[in-house]
Amino acid sequence: MTLTLVDAMLSIAVIAITAALIARARSADARIARRALALVTEQRTDLAMQPPQRSLVRRIEARFAALGEQLPIFEGAPRNDLAKRLTRAGFRGPRAVSVLIGIKIVGGLIAAAAAFVGSAHTPFIERWFVMRLATTAALLMIGMMLPEFSLQAYARRRQKKIAGALPDALDLLVICTNAGHSLAASIVRIAEEMRDIAPALAQELDTTAQELRLDGDSVSVLRNLAERVDVASLRTLATTLAQSQRYGTPVTQALQVLARAERNEHMHLLEERAARLSIKITLPMMFFILPTVILIAAGPAALRLMTVFK
Repeated sequence: MTLTLVDAMLSIAVIAITAALIARARSADARIARRALALVTEQRTDLAMQPPQRSLVRRIEARFAALGEQLPIFEGAPRNDLAKRLTRAGFRGPRAVSVLIGIKIVGGLIAAAAAFVGSAHTPFIERWFVMRLATTAALLMIGMMLPEFSLQAYARRRQKKIAGALPDALDLLVICTNAGHSLAASIVRIAEEMRDIAPALAQELDTTAQELRLDGDSVSVLRNLAERVDVASLRTLATTLAQSQRYGTPVTQALQVLARAERNEHMHLLEERAARLSIKITLPMMFFILPTVILIAAGPAALRLMTVFK
């Protein structure tokens, strides 16, 4: 009887000690959780009270966009044309057109101010105020057109980079379709593989893959890609896939033919550039290399003749 009572008391003591330890651990965990929650709440409050930090480029871009939106001097067809040019250059932000308009306005005003101040110290122009106004107006137009020229040059350079990387992309597309991947999965894989080699093409392929997820019509999506980039090879790709779906030709076979044709065209373009090098190097040889050769070859003889006839 005594042993049974001792065992019961020991069991009760062990249970009480265990419950006390569990309650203490839970209270410690609760205190830690409450403290962590309080710290997170304080941090969120501090972040909410602080103004959002933006980079200098973002702030300047926002100023240009605000200026372009406040002065809507381009509306309708001109604005759509600017949006198309920006899209071909890779700028697809919602305020890209407004930023470009702001840059055009600021560039024109800076050029006009420089022309008005500089014409006051320019001979023949400083005598007539009308000439100063005409010069200011001309430079105002030039300053507003320079951003468009720069954008067009950047778009052309980007198109050349995309066209140069397209044969490799088509070869990868043939490999992916031969492996059994769908067109959307193949485009996603190609964009990942070419992200470091051709970032512009990878960006366009990412956009195309997103459109394919939303719209299953691959022909219309590829036509949108060709319209955005404005590269003849992409138009050929869209046409080839459209004909393949219309006449039941295997897509892999059509892509192989197109990839071979693009590779041959790319090689012909490189050969043409190499053949033009001999013509382009003629003027540098005439103005820089030939005078040096003549000086080295005829210089000693000329010095000797000058010594003889002195």
